[in-house]
Amino acid sequence: MDDLPPGLADPQGGAQAVFRALLTALSRPAAAVCCPAVAPEVPGLAPAAAALLLALTDPETPVWWEGGADASAWLRFHSGAPVAARRDAAVFALVVEPAALGREGARLADFALGTDEAPERSATLIVQLPALEGGMPMRASGPGLAAPVTLAPAGLPDGFWAQWADNHARFPSGVDLVLVAGDAIVGLPRTTRVSPADGG
Repeated sequence: MDDLPPGLADPQGGAQAVFRALLTALSRPAAAVCCPAVAPEVPGLAPAAAALLLALTDPETPVWWEGGADASAWLRFHSGAPVAARRDAAVFALVVEPAALGREGARLADFALGTDEAPERSATLIVQLPALEGGMPMRASGPGLAAPVTLAPAGLPDGFWAQWADNHARFPSGVDLVLVAGDAIVGLPRTTRVSPADGG
């Protein structure tokens, strides 16, 4: 395993710092939050994505790898996280190619959604993007937001926000999203409503 990138230099402190950043992002939906630079460089992964995977996963959290780089051997070595056999069996999913979310069989509804009785059984998707701005302007509202805010992540497929509207309507079930680009993250819990910024 000498050819695998290292894990967190400070496993406990690094994981705690990343978890705090994630909690901030999920409590302030649509706002970009800097993820601590605690992870090594992993080919194909944004620094924030690598940090989140190392901090959040363990042997009890199967991970689905959607497109692009497959760093499952690296993650399994450092956190013990197994590869999920199916999308709907994953606790976490790393989406390296966001266009995949527009394909039949790989949409938000194809991941674990939980149930009204057990919403905690849903998946969290870590979606790697080219940038967290520069895309179609959208308006986010809901818990954690005193007033609607604008977000415009780049690289999401056509029809993605319609999928998100369906996901939001499933509450209390539904997936949660963490959008990542470089060392920044944006949290979108299932409670967040997203609509076109122009009101259309």
